[in-house]
Amino acid sequence: MKKNFVLDTNVLLYDPQALFKFEDNNIIVPITVIEEVDRFKKDLNEIGRNARFISRQLDELRKKGKLSNGVELSSGGILKVVLSDKTHKDMLPPELISDKADNMIMAVAMMLTKEDAWHETVFITKDTNLRIKADAIGLATQDYESNKVDISELYSGYVQVHVSADKIDELYKKLSAPHDGDGELYPNQCVELVDSANPSHTALARYDKASGAFVCLKLPKDPVWGITARNREQTFAFDMLLNDNIKLVTLTGMAGTGKTLLAIAAGLLKSADESVYKRLLVSRPIFPMGKDIGFLPGDIQDKLKQWMQPIFDNIELLFQGYRVDGKKAQGKGYEELMKLGILELEPLTYIRGRSIPNQFMVVDEAQNLTPHEIKTIITRAGDNTKIILTGDPYQIDNPYIDASSNGLSYVVDRFKDDDISGHISLLKGERSDLAERAANRL
Repeated sequence: MKKNFVLDTNVLLYDPQALFKFEDNNIIVPITVIEEVDRFKKDLNEIGRNARFISRQLDELRKKGKLSNGVELSSGGILKVVLSDKTHKDMLPPELISDKADNMIMAVAMMLTKEDAWHETVFITKDTNLRIKADAIGLATQDYESNKVDISELYSGYVQVHVSADKIDELYKKLSAPHDGDGELYPNQCVELVDSANPSHTALARYDKASGAFVCLKLPKDPVWGITARNREQTFAFDMLLNDNIKLVTLTGMAGTGKTLLAIAAGLLKSADESVYKRLLVSRPIFPMGKDIGFLPGDIQDKLKQWMQPIFDNIELLFQGYRVDGKKAQGKGYEELMKLGILELEPLTYIRGRSIPNQFMVVDEAQNLTPHEIKTIITRAGDNTKIILTGDPYQIDNPYIDASSNGLSYVVDRFKDDDISGHISLLKGERSDLAERAANRL
């Protein structure tokens, strides 16, 4: 039986294609949602672009017939724009009778629940508190689940495999060993081989699906811009970051695990030293932690520096530890690399419409991006471009997403079985003993 799905504004702003993702059911858009979308349409961020896209979609659908009577969608469903009046609002409890947009949208859902006995009505919203209020007044309500993954079962990129001692010896001798055991492995999955008879006899490897074999990790003999892997997961990360055949690498982990530092160090090696890529491009979304302090002074570079300061901190740390023939490098600061065009730092605001070929691109704090924004970024990649996404799915500043619906988690889940991608979750904090204890205890 068909259902009535009443959509909240945040659903459309999160996914502008949401109108077409409810199959052949009835899609109800309260007029209040249209008014709220209109308020966002002039914004120059992703939400503003989504608002404008929604408006254009509705205008195109309007040409097929009156939205108030219902218009057929390509998915087979019916889209209808519904007005809310005082009669509808009176269906709510006295505490919720007001002109507040959320309550007016709920009033439409309540009206359909009581007046349309032929269809089950479900209120769809990404607002947690609004779902609680809707449930309290007897409305069937759900989160918008499209592009959502189970964060508790998110792919870690690592597995431990018990093998014979001969298998480990073969790996060390031939640099590869066939995988003939039980259990399916994902392409480029990081593996710790453990001797079944002697657990202390181990080897680190990566699964190569094309050959069906475990392959030895390929790591440089010298530190990468003064950085060496301090734990198992960082070793796996460096192997994938420095492998030119793996075009998409995702690194997740709590603060201080070295995600950004490892990515930038690998990028500098590949672009500034080995010239495999023309440029190291480092970017991050602009979301403040806590209350914004308002406008920042200066020109665009001055404003940008405040948002990119965490990146500058990592690069400065790398230059402090960078050595050439045992001596500290002189005169090759990051300002010089930026002047030479080898290093570029910019916000993600201006990436739409670009084509980015032959670059090592690091996107920091990727957990603050929606799946649609992540898709926009990855589809900018031109020939011979490698993209690194780093972030912590549990530290999100974007109010429209959570640990399960953010773009980083989405990419990890969707690309885990792709042979040009690799992922590892970093577990141990290496910034300092204090930082790790704070991350675990607080």
